[in-house]
Amino acid sequence: MIFTYFRPFKFVLLTSVAFMFSNSAFCTPLVVGALPSTILLEGPLGGNISGAAWTSDSIAKTGKVISLFYVDPEEKGLNEELETAYDKASFSKEKHGSIAIINMAAAWYPNSLINSNIEAKQAKFPRTTYVKDQKKSLVKEWEFQDDSVNLVVFGKDGKILFVKKGPMTTAEIASLMGLIAANI
Repeated sequence: MIFTYFRPFKFVLLTSVAFMFSNSAFCTPLVVGALPSTILLEGPLGGNISGAAWTSDSIAKTGKVISLFYVDPEEKGLNEELETAYDKASFSKEKHGSIAIINMAAAWYPNSLINSNIEAKQAKFPRTTYVKDQKKSLVKEWEFQDDSVNLVVFGKDGKILFVKKGPMTTAEIASLMGLIAANI
């Protein structure tokens, strides 16, 4: 009789564990040379600063080399040397584009403050597409480093050329600038 009592519990426990592990199958880390899994940010998940939906499928449609920055607003200073390198390189806007995705869920300060900073950045860097990730979707799906900076460079065909999770060294930045120039 005691075994009968625990059978439903055992079934629920095993089902929960199986579901937990099956959810990890939805996580597809980025692989150099491959196309990324599709991410759609819209509504409560985020989207462009205009409020329109954003999808990672749009990257391949540009026909450009795209640098995608995924940033915790509190850690934006980790990219200063990298930003300087991009400015100095001054890649052609016809051949290179950039996307800045802000990890809105990572910051402790109000979204209204982050939004005003994003709008100021958009005015300063009109060639960059600014996107908000409200629920850490890219952390979960592409295994980005949370509470940090991440960079992915995509080729003209949308395949991944480069992935870096966390801050970059001076040597990595120099190598990256060469990689982008070679693929433009």
